[in-house]
Amino acid sequence: MKRSIEWPTLILTLCVYGAYAFGAIVLLPVSLVLGLLIMVTAGVLHSSLTHEVLHGHPFNSAFLNALLVFPALVIFVPYLRFKDTHLDHHRDERLTDPYDDPETNFMDPQVWDRLPKWRQSLHLFNNTLLGRMFLGPVLSQLAFMRADLRLILAGDRRVALGWLLHVPSLLVAYVMLVMVADVPIWLWVLAAYLSMAILKIRTYLEHRVHDHPRGRSVVVEDRGLLSFLFLNNNFHSVHHAHPVCLGTRCPVCLRPSGIGFWR
Repeated sequence: MKRSIEWPTLILTLCVYGAYAFGAIVLLPVSLVLGLLIMVTAGVLHSSLTHEVLHGHPFNSAFLNALLVFPALVIFVPYLRFKDTHLDHHRDERLTDPYDDPETNFMDPQVWDRLPKWRQSLHLFNNTLLGRMFLGPVLSQLAFMRADLRLILAGDRRVALGWLLHVPSLLVAYVMLVMVADVPIWLWVLAAYLSMAILKIRTYLEHRVHDHPRGRSVVVEDRGLLSFLFLNNNFHSVHHAHPVCLGTRCPVCLRPSGIGFWR
């Protein structure tokens, strides 16, 4: 039975907010580079914790979980939209489908053939790690917002609600960072963008085309700094097999003789 409070996740969340505040308030006036580095690192962890939250951690209450990551430190994606699209992404039979997987990076070959050469070149660069990190955040954000705008115009109230709730989330972060900590808006946006760029390292490798749905998610067996920042979501096949399992438990679930994981 799940504990009423998962203390390690809660403590880590408080540490992330503390680290972000330390970077913004204490380090930025002394060193722009050091302050930005801490803000970016804390932003990556905040995004990873948001992923944990939507899967039901650290509380049994979905409301309390959402409240825990309410400030939109990384700006770009509304929590409710991330939750809805990500849980839809967990319908594994649709993984990597260019139409039915909301997090796919794959494209219909017929659509690809109709693209102008400059857009094909853009997507080919985006298919490299460097491109995915520095161009990927803006390309995925534009595609995401364009798709959501179509849904809103078609009358989807749930999508509209997700963006409406994002406004107070942004305002909370704006008040804390810009009005209280005196962080320039451009620096906050830059920190958020660089956080997304680092997260693209994980998403660059996590899925592949495969005939069997269980073969479409991969495991990158790294236990270093990036694995910590991603809260072990690089063990992505394990996560898809056990989506409510805490990220800290993912490596434990991957046994050399484990059933259901291919090497």
